[in-house]
Amino acid sequence: MRLIPVLTALLVTLGLYAIVFERDALLAFARGEASAEAAVPGAEDTAAPAAKPAGGKAVGVVVLRSQAQTIDSAVILRGQTRAVRQVEVRAETSAVVISEPLRKGAFVEAGDVLCQLDPGTREAALAEAEARLSEAKSRVPETEARLQEAKARLAEARLNFNAADKLKEGGYASETRVAASQAAVSSAEAGIATAESGLEATQAGIEAAAAAVAAAKREIERLTIVAPFGGLLESDAAELGSLMQPGSLCATVIQLDPIKLVGFVPETEVARIALGAPARAELATGTTVEGTVSFISRSADPSTRTFEIEISVPNPDLAISDGQTAAIAVASNGALAHKVPQSALTLNNDGRLGVRVVNEGDIVGFVPVELIRDNVDGVWVSGLPEQADVIVVGQDFVTEGVRVAPTYREAAQ
Repeated sequence: MRLIPVLTALLVTLGLYAIVFERDALLAFARGEASAEAAVPGAEDTAAPAAKPAGGKAVGVVVLRSQAQTIDSAVILRGQTRAVRQVEVRAETSAVVISEPLRKGAFVEAGDVLCQLDPGTREAALAEAEARLSEAKSRVPETEARLQEAKARLAEARLNFNAADKLKEGGYASETRVAASQAAVSSAEAGIATAESGLEATQAGIEAAAAAVAAAKREIERLTIVAPFGGLLESDAAELGSLMQPGSLCATVIQLDPIKLVGFVPETEVARIALGAPARAELATGTTVEGTVSFISRSADPSTRTFEIEISVPNPDLAISDGQTAAIAVASNGALAHKVPQSALTLNNDGRLGVRVVNEGDIVGFVPVELIRDNVDGVWVSGLPEQADVIVVGQDFVTEGVRVAPTYREAAQ
């Protein structure tokens, strides 16, 4: 009972051996060529050189005649959309909201009121500060008049001192009179110093009052919270009656026109991108957008060794939202490349990626290549000569130096 499975396995093994290793002989036998060779002695010896080259049987392969083409060698990367500006508008003072809230999604222009706060006693404080400023300014004429009076007294005291000094030289005035005149001069000089100090104090009071007025006005200005730029509200504005503290959120404003595409480029590719280079991106929704490179980072991310780039894209209808995934292609200098089927790529014994080609004399060769871009119907590779015969069928069954029987097809096929 066990003999039958063994015989079956032997028969299957012999059949597979004949199909794989003696395929040509089986095909010749099926076509009746074996009997013809047997009927003509010596025919095998004369035909052998033509059918069997010195290197052995030629393996049939399909070869693509490829001509290099100049393509736009774009840098491909993944990224996402990002709003050009986004800000959380917050309160700078404490007060209660007295305005109706704007709802998220509403469009606002720069300067539009987002939150209006209750002024409370701030207007009264401003009026008080303005009154103090007026009072300080009214003291200026008085202090200036005192200074002028002190200067006049000093001039008179000096005149009396000079007269007393002359009379003393002629023997007509006593030492006591001269000393009194000198004291009067000193007193007048002290009066000028006091008047100047009073004037400076008045000026300081004016500046302090003016600062208080400016602070009161600024406090009133903080009661009106406005949009810093035109955009969309990403959140509802603060609700009517809510108490705002310094730092409390009034609303979030986001600007989407233009919008940015942000991606990260490997350090090996960043040199191929230049400011102002055109770029195209396909969003996750299938929408295709175009823009230009507006920023290239000069500092690599320490963990990924990639460089951030930004692409500015017009978005007048606000159809592109913030945070959408995008496949980005940034234009670079053109390069010569061949388009071959992805299945034609193979590895040599050293693990290098390349393709097998048919050289002169139908001898197989291996050429390392670099991938430039992949499409649905093939891949673009560089590294091949301008014209190359690329093996696209049977490349995995031959090695370098083997002679093949190529069947050619044009790239258009």
